[in-house]
Amino acid sequence: MTQPSTARQGGAFALIGIIATGVHVVVALTARTALGLDPLVANFTGYACAVAVSYLGNAHLTFGRSARDVGQFARFLFVSLLGLGLNQTIVHLLVDRGHWPFWLALGPVVVLVPVLSFLLMKLWAFGSGGRQGELRLRR
Repeated sequence: MTQPSTARQGGAFALIGIIATGVHVVVALTARTALGLDPLVANFTGYACAVAVSYLGNAHLTFGRSARDVGQFARFLFVSLLGLGLNQTIVHLLVDRGHWPFWLALGPVVVLVPVLSFLLMKLWAFGSGGRQGELRLRR
């Protein structure tokens, strides 16, 4: 199987990110309004659904890998949570410490976090560099 080009992978990664964000928002709003869940619970529910969509989409469409790999999923989840932490750190530093307007602080977030996440996923989470000791799920 031929490895897709980095440009094609980047485009697929961006598209899946947009779709996963949409899933997050729709599920969170539905959980809050239709189910009456607490905002934090509703948001976490949306986030969890978005992580599932992101993992499946990136495994299959972006990186051409099987999604049935526990080690790969653990690496993906680690990168996802690292991205969330970096996102929060940037916002904290720029807004709380640097006194930037929130909307302006989102600029570095939407550029740096996806680029770093893509590189870590390509090179480690879904790449051959992260294949040692993988556990595969069997049918």
